[in-house]
Amino acid sequence: MRRTARRLHPSVRGFDRAADAYERGRPDYPADAIALLARRLGLRPGATVVDLASGTGKFTRAIRGTGATVVAVEPTRGMREVFARAVPDVAVLPGTAEAIPLPDRFADAVVVAQAYHWFRPGPATREIARVLRPHGGLAIVWNTRDDRAPISHAISEIVDRYRRGTPPGPGVSRRTPDRRSGRWRAAFDRSDCPFGPLRHRAFAHSQLLDPTSLVDRVLSVSYVAIQRPPERRRIAAEVRALFPEPRRGRRTRTVRLPYRTDVYWTRRR
Repeated sequence: MRRTARRLHPSVRGFDRAADAYERGRPDYPADAIALLARRLGLRPGATVVDLASGTGKFTRAIRGTGATVVAVEPTRGMREVFARAVPDVAVLPGTAEAIPLPDRFADAVVVAQAYHWFRPGPATREIARVLRPHGGLAIVWNTRDDRAPISHAISEIVDRYRRGTPPGPGVSRRTPDRRSGRWRAAFDRSDCPFGPLRHRAFAHSQLLDPTSLVDRVLSVSYVAIQRPPERRRIAAEVRALFPEPRRGRRTRTVRLPYRTDVYWTRRR
């Protein structure tokens, strides 16, 4: 495991520090998106699903409702510790997308939420295919903030200051992976890809946040989480300043943060 951990991008280690904030601040997933995957990938009682890079178990809890048996794999200790508290009845194993600690043909499906852009595309795609049964399914999902909303745009202006400042580590690039670049799709475009064509659907989603949970949402961003404590406190103050004043007669302040949920799926050849 030590050799595998060195291959993680340095920003990924921020999730160790931010695991509690991640659990409190990140959104869930649209029910329609889960229903689509249940139909397309055969998620039902009797099926076995691997939630790869499971984080604190946000997506695990969503797909568990399909009745499928879920096994989670997560590389960071902090995330696994929160996962074990949040989803105590699901096993979570240490491992990476490039070294999944499961036998060949173990699963009927593999799901990856909020993480595929962190993987090394070629090795990860081959390793996922290894643990899938013939014609097994793969789903890749992202919740992405909709920056057409003023508060989301303001959050992006804050966090994007840190995106390019991530220090390099052994064997990794200085560039922080960004799924919007499309580089994650490279392995699926190769003629020797073990998967069929990717299919795609998008869903509207949103998250209702108060000032504390909005701060948690921003501090859970990996390249914000790795900043030093004084800088994180300054970021938190900036985020609180974005919050609108409460309407007359209301004590609580809330804001609705819009998202687009992108769902990709394919099957092993």
